[in-house]
This record gives sequence, structure tokens and C-alpha cells, in this order.
Amino acid sequence: MLRERFILIHRHPFKRLEMHSVADFLFEVGFLHKTPRTGYRFLGTGTESVSEHSFRSAVIGYVLSKMRPDSDPFKLLVMCLFHDLTEARTGDQNYVYKQYVAVNETKAIEHLCESLPFGHELGKILEEYKNRSSLEAQLAHDADQLDLLLTLKEQKDMGNSHADDWIPHLLKRLYSDEARSLAQIIRRRDHKDWWFRDHEEWWTPDV
Repeated sequence: MLRERFILIHRHPFKRLEMHSVADFLFEVGFLHKTPRTGYRFLGTGTESVSEHSFRSAVIGYVLSKMRPDSDPFKLLVMCLFHDLTEARTGDQNYVYKQYVAVNETKAIEHLCESLPFGHELGKILEEYKNRSSLEAQLAHDADQLDLLLTLKEQKDMGNSHADDWIPHLLKRLYSDEARSLAQIIRRRDHKDWWFRDHEEWWTPDV
């Protein structure tokens, strides 16, 4: 048993203090479950946490990587998962709040990454995303916006006419032709089509 414990201790690449930082990092990531996306206060309907948004953004990033085989899919997925990570420290700042609140995102990235054994790599990815300095960063921004578009379409389908007012501005923020094409399809679909449309037999009981 002692020999097995010795082997396990010497196999992992992090030192004990670094493991403490990793544990703290994972707690911090969990705080995103409790961090609301504040823009829906202005829309009037809908609620979402930052972590919920990040999950579907990552799925969209995976889809975009298939549409753009010249992109690095792993890098794109990591960017999508972590693109709003600093909001555990800063909170979510919607487009209205940003007119009045200056967030020191660079400082948040530095403090987040300074004690992590993989902090340099993570910090580089977050800065790249922030600066939109690569194809993957631009596609990650597109994934971020497409997730918002999907939510706006859901809210529109359920009766919030104001959601339609947000969409033209959102479309102007897209970088890639692939994202713009996907956005047009999303606008034409109903959010419940995947489970309701063409499934008459699901809803009509046997007689």
C-alpha cells in the first residue's frame, strides 16, 4: 500500500502547493454556476448563469470547428469553455453596464492565473480571446454570440417581441461567414422544432 501511494504521489506533475491552487481554481469555476447573465434584466424574460452560457458556447465552438477545419478544435473548445471565466471575479457586465463600469479584465486574468501550474497557458488563451488575435478567438466570439442568438430566438418564440430588436445588433458582431450562415438558419427555425415538429405520433395516443 505504501509503495502504491509513493508511485501515485510521484506520477502527478503538480506539487502540493500547486494542488491547493488547482482546488481553489475549481471552486472558482463553480462560482460561475451562481453568477447570472445580467442582460436578461433588460430583455424582461429569461435567466441564465455564466456556466450555462459557457457550456452551449463550447458546443457551438465544436460545431464551428467542424465548419472550419483550418481551426484548432481543442484550442477553440478551451476558449469557449473559459471565455467568461474572469466573471467569477468581475460579474457579468452587459452592454448597458459597460457604458458606466470599467472592468480591469487584465488584472482579473493575472490574479486568476498567477498561482496555477498551468496559469501561463490559461492566461495566454484568455488574452488571445480578449484581443481576438487568432482564428480560434474570432470563432469563440462567434460561438458566444450564437448562444445569445439561440436564447433570443427561444424568448421570441415564447412571446417576447423585444428579443427581435436585439438580433440585428448581434449579427453585426459576428466574424465568420460560417457563423453568419448558421445565424440565418437559427432565425428561421422554431426553438421547439427538434422535439415537436414532424412527430405527430408522439402526441396522438393509440386508439
